[in-house]
Amino acid sequence: MLHPFSRIFGIGDKEEEVIEEEYVPDEVIQIPVKEIAANRYQPRSIFNQEKIEELAQTIHTHGMIQPIVVRKMTPDEQGRTFELIAGERRWRAVTSLEWETVPAIIREMSDTETASVALIENLQREELTVIEEAKAYERLLELHGLTQEALAQRLGKSQSTIANKMRLLKLPEAVQSAILEKKITERHARALISVKDPEKQEKLLAEIIDKNLNVKQTEDRIQKLLEQTPKKKKPTLKGINKDMRIAMNTIKQSLHMVSETGINLETDEQDHDDYYQITIKIPKKK
Repeated sequence: MLHPFSRIFGIGDKEEEVIEEEYVPDEVIQIPVKEIAANRYQPRSIFNQEKIEELAQTIHTHGMIQPIVVRKMTPDEQGRTFELIAGERRWRAVTSLEWETVPAIIREMSDTETASVALIENLQREELTVIEEAKAYERLLELHGLTQEALAQRLGKSQSTIANKMRLLKLPEAVQSAILEKKITERHARALISVKDPEKQEKLLAEIIDKNLNVKQTEDRIQKLLEQTPKKKKPTLKGINKDMRIAMNTIKQSLHMVSETGINLETDEQDHDDYYQITIKIPKKK
């Protein structure tokens, strides 16, 4: 049986060899906790331990209301024979309670399906940090070979939403970590994108945290920095005819549209005696 999320991406169990069925589909059974491995595709990198403890207390008092979902796997070095698909917070909670078994449903899923379900489940719960969300989008694009526009349509979001989130992955690791640790907000990070120098971005990050700057103060500080930074003088397109000027403007507009999709283009313009040259560098990965 396919998980409903699988249908969003048109994937099925034909991708990989299916483990021979030894259970009733969607039957809730008890599985030893020690035989379950965490989902290797889990997009969430930070779990709130306090909330896990609160969930554990609720489960201890009321029991497990909703089973976790797992799939069979080849035994690993620790002898675990199941991989978690959905329900990691519940699994962590019962592990802290030192339960021997946990109610679970076993499903047949390929690696691609497992990754997709883990990513989309977390995206729909809207509990991920913006960096985790952006990385989830990036992983889904890689898994299914989609464009940002196609992914947006399948998730019911706008293409600009996907692009804006993924732009944050271009920021230095220190800035991304600050977002994950909630030292700065997404809006702080968006303001930092306009500063192209990674070293300056990290210095501004330290200033934002040390001085506890709000978003408006951060934007004003960045604007002041940009005004102080000498701008690279571009060729003025002197001495070219109208058709050439139209052609150059069309190219620049096209490059701007590509940049709006989240691709970080690098361009260099040079005015030579006999020709006008634009060099474009397009990264292979967004």
